Amino acid sequence: MSRIGKAPISIPNGVTVSVEKGNVIKVKGPKGELTQKIHPELELTIEDGVANLNRPTDQKRHREAHGLYRSLINNMIIGVSEGYTKELELHGVGYRVNNSGNLLELTLGYSHPIYFYIPDEVKLTTAMEKGKPPSIVLESIDNQLLGQVAAKIRKFRKTEPYKGKGIRFKGEVIRRKAGKTAG
Repeated sequence: MSRIGKAPISIPNGVTVSVEKGNVIKVKGPKGELTQKIHPELELTIEDGVANLNRPTDQKRHREAHGLYRSLINNMIIGVSEGYTKELELHGVGYRVNNSGNLLELTLGYSHPIYFYIPDEVKLTTAMEKGKPPSIVLESIDNQLLGQVAAKIRKFRKTEPYKGKGIRFKGEVIRRKAGKTAG
């Protein structure tokens, strides 16, 4: 059984956490501001730069919500103080990436280029260096949104297991399969 919910959340200097009406948690920091509505039966207490999330009973639904919302609040605090970054690489002959503002243009071997608009909360940079695969760097304070955007980009051309072509996270290891053997 996970005990994530019981772990205290440390609040770094420069970050303020407040509980508003309707169990809405507001986190402000040097990089921005995030809000999250939490389970109505959970209670957040803040003392001496440490936040604790308390549940009323040990029922299954309370235990589930306890760990979930503790992780979400912790991710919000890390996001507004440090931020999150995800980097994707394009592996394949002729695969290219370009951006103009928040509009991402991908050339992935289809008969047409793919245009994908990135939300304003996510900062986008692309790089095409000689000798390295084209890369996409996404930065945001919202970890949930960042992961969702990265997953959608990756879905345009999933990495296939035979040649390893496609979009993958930087440092991700793809299990390769052996192809047909000549008989």
